[in-house]
Amino acid sequence: MPKTSSRWLGLLFQVGAVLLALLFTSIILLLVGAKPFQAYERIIYGAFSDMGHISDVLVVWVPLVLVSAGLLITYSTGLWNIGIEGQIALGAIFTVWAMRLLQDSSIPPVLIILVGFLAGMLGGALWAALAGALRVFGGVNEIFGGLGLNFVSTALTIWLIFGPWKRPGVGSMSGTVPFDTSLWLPMVGGSRLSLWSLGLGILGIVVVYFILQGTYFGLRLKAVGKNPRAAFLMGIPTSSYMMLAFILCGVFAGLAGAVQVTGVYHRLIPSISSGYGFLGMLVAMLVNYQAIGAPFVAFLFAALNIGSIQLPIDLKLDSTLSGVLQGALVLFVLLMDGVRRRVLHKK
Repeated sequence: MPKTSSRWLGLLFQVGAVLLALLFTSIILLLVGAKPFQAYERIIYGAFSDMGHISDVLVVWVPLVLVSAGLLITYSTGLWNIGIEGQIALGAIFTVWAMRLLQDSSIPPVLIILVGFLAGMLGGALWAALAGALRVFGGVNEIFGGLGLNFVSTALTIWLIFGPWKRPGVGSMSGTVPFDTSLWLPMVGGSRLSLWSLGLGILGIVVVYFILQGTYFGLRLKAVGKNPRAAFLMGIPTSSYMMLAFILCGVFAGLAGAVQVTGVYHRLIPSISSGYGFLGMLVAMLVNYQAIGAPFVAFLFAALNIGSIQLPIDLKLDSTLSGVLQGALVLFVLLMDGVRRRVLHKK
């Protein structure tokens, strides 16, 4: 089949997948007695009705696109970095630790924030390196190792909040004591959006795009992902590249955790990752592990997350409907991609 026809067929299957996902979600809405079009309209309204909502979408987009960018590296190497949630949490923990150490010093706030970011990247990288070592040197499947480390990071976060870093007098599920406003990333107007964090999100996905598409290192990562044994026989140190993939992914996850601390919550809270690690996996799968589409799909998912907040307010529907739609999108895109491959193979 000509390449142009193949591309149009692929686009047709992708559109079909989106329509099937909407149909699936609509059936669920009908079963609970809701009107699908009204629900979708409320989601769009909740995400884009004013600049405040749009800025909230971008606040979610930044850590989500950073996490997605990191996951594209491990996915390209054939690794399922399920421990990404823990790496976000460790990035946040290291950021809070560094900033607590320096907050009462005479160091300028901008340098304290910078050190916090570097510490967050280090924390994420170290936790990812542990998952990588379990996989590469311990023979532990990265899925099981990552899930175990996620539980450990959650326990560590709770222990810090109710133990060494608890609020004066009593521990609180609301988290540690917030940092002084001088240690917050500068916000745009009265919103929660920081142009600095937005710039980091854009820079992160651009860097990963060029690593995977324009470097010899990226080509070797993909070779390891396609066939580790063949890559090894070609002289590529597969173990080293797997470890590097984990560490680089951890850097991006830790950076997302640092953004959550300095630009969103300004403290450590129990659910500091906000589920962006698992959501980032859906983004990476939906774009078929291609960095060029990640920022757009991440923006769609961020809009669904923010827009769905409107559902319980206006329609008495649970906001988790966005998760149903996100999961359905991934499910049907993968399903239709399989159908497309079979059609092309027959031809």
